[in-house]
Amino acid sequence: MCGIVGIVSHTEVAARLYDGLTILQHRGQDAAGIATSNGQQIRVEKGNGLVSDVFDAGMMSLLQGNVGIGHCRYPTAGSEGSDEAQPFYVNSPYGIALAHNGNLINTDALRREVFEQDRRSVNTQSDSEVLLNVFAHELAQQDGFNAEAAFSAVEGVMRRAQGGYAVLCMVMGLGLVAFRDPNAIRPLVLGKRSTLQGDEYALASESVALDLIGFERVRDVEPGETIVVTQDGQLYHRITAAKVEPRPCVFEYVYFARPDSMMDNISVHKARMRMGVSLGEKILRERPDHGIDVVIPIPDTSRDSALEIANVLNVKYREGFIKNRYVGRTFIMPGQGERAKSVRRKLNPIPLEFKNRVVLLVDDSIVRGTTSQQIVQMARDAGAKKVYLASAAPPVRYPNIYGIDMPTPTELIAHDRSVEDIEKLIGCDWLVYQDLDDLEVAVAGPKHPGMKFDTSCFSGEYVTGVNEGYFEALKAQRSDEAKAKRRA
Repeated sequence: MCGIVGIVSHTEVAARLYDGLTILQHRGQDAAGIATSNGQQIRVEKGNGLVSDVFDAGMMSLLQGNVGIGHCRYPTAGSEGSDEAQPFYVNSPYGIALAHNGNLINTDALRREVFEQDRRSVNTQSDSEVLLNVFAHELAQQDGFNAEAAFSAVEGVMRRAQGGYAVLCMVMGLGLVAFRDPNAIRPLVLGKRSTLQGDEYALASESVALDLIGFERVRDVEPGETIVVTQDGQLYHRITAAKVEPRPCVFEYVYFARPDSMMDNISVHKARMRMGVSLGEKILRERPDHGIDVVIPIPDTSRDSALEIANVLNVKYREGFIKNRYVGRTFIMPGQGERAKSVRRKLNPIPLEFKNRVVLLVDDSIVRGTTSQQIVQMARDAGAKKVYLASAAPPVRYPNIYGIDMPTPTELIAHDRSVEDIEKLIGCDWLVYQDLDDLEVAVAGPKHPGMKFDTSCFSGEYVTGVNEGYFEALKAQRSDEAKAKRRA
């Protein structure tokens, strides 16, 4: 999962791109990059680390122009070196920079096509560089150089690329080209602001990034839609893929997105509150005499759900863990060892809230389980009489292949295990998960009844389909063991 932001303005955009990326930093902490165009050249600056670590005043001064895109990276495909940082750039045709959030599931086939058919070379293992070269090839086949040419090029991309993707392309002399996969798995939001010089547009992974940089959220980019914003601020849009059922990623609402974001016209904050209500009702059904003294969230993402669970159960809600703000999100850290070491650096319990109490800990989800084991033990060490654990999401039993680092089933604690087995492994006195149907209803809310989502990591159902042998190849590339070998 990555964060992307793009702006077409009548003034310099680099500073606002930087600000937008800082707001999207929760989506990726591995690397960051910005590309800008002044109409005569494209400048790309990027590197490993947080946004604030990558860019200094000298680097920012080089990023001149009124069109630009930015990216913060969370590695799923490819290696973890600086050569995988985005945006990527090719100089033909015209000069194109690309930033991509998501994951292609036919990267190997596309890579061969790009070399053998398109006669282009890809220098990294990143599917984003493959996608860039596919777009560049398709654009080079067009007769004109305008919005119509961009639409036709993206139609070609969408015929060839499979997976989940939200893409921003900056094309020299044209402007910004943005598109979203036909299933709308990965999010992309359009914003606008009016100035004395004319309208300006921005696109970002989450609406909260638009808020900070002064743009009003207009709408989400539609499934399979392409938006072209010319460098003088003219906007054009078209559906460039055959219509299929939209399936936004439900894990965005569970974990990744900020609660103050709107995605697909759904408030992330309200979705998480509804998750808490439905999970609280399940607890009452299964354990009407639960004996819980206090509900404590595992910060930060579970707070909204935990508060509503406490309300439904009519018990106290308390903040029982203090979070070190200077340690990144453990789920998106590369490598199990680094994740495990970071838990106690990240959280410290307040013994007063645990001592001699039956405690219900609430987390947004349980993926590998290592973090949960340590937090449950921390609660016991702090004096809890009993420790219950509630997950606002269902058991994560299958890999996510559309841009979230859940690579192999054997690394998922719920794969091929019952809830009772997981309960024993984690070490809690009782474990309760959200039901999948309840999760979808909670996220859709009353305004979107019947709305469906990509729930593949819970259900094992992949909306794009998966070719034979894909998961074996995925394990060889993206497991923690494979990543450790690449770092060695």
